[in-house]
Amino acid sequence: MSLTLTALIGSITVFVLAIFLGFELISKVPPTLHTPLMSGANAISGITVVGALILLNNNSWNDGDPGTAAWLAFAALVMATINVVGGFMVTNRMLEMIAGKKKKKGGD
Repeated sequence: MSLTLTALIGSITVFVLAIFLGFELISKVPPTLHTPLMSGANAISGITVVGALILLNNNSWNDGDPGTAAWLAFAALVMATINVVGGFMVTNRMLEMIAGKKKKKGGD
């Protein structure tokens, strides 16, 4: 499968537009919705982890040589795992901060 110049330009255009759209959407989110948004991003990264594991389990490697796709899948697995773990840690900390405020208000 060869990548034509038209397909490459189209892919780069979609990628750049997705960056701008993502930035605009995230900047408009009120602070009260950051925790649910983080949980949604963690779910997407979890899907990436599953996809990378499926690709790494592919048995069609060339005589033990994993090839470029397997290396990219491994990199995606590492980065998505870091994102999931870090995201859940941040989300947990946010929820603890909110729970701490509720306890202080109720105890007064």
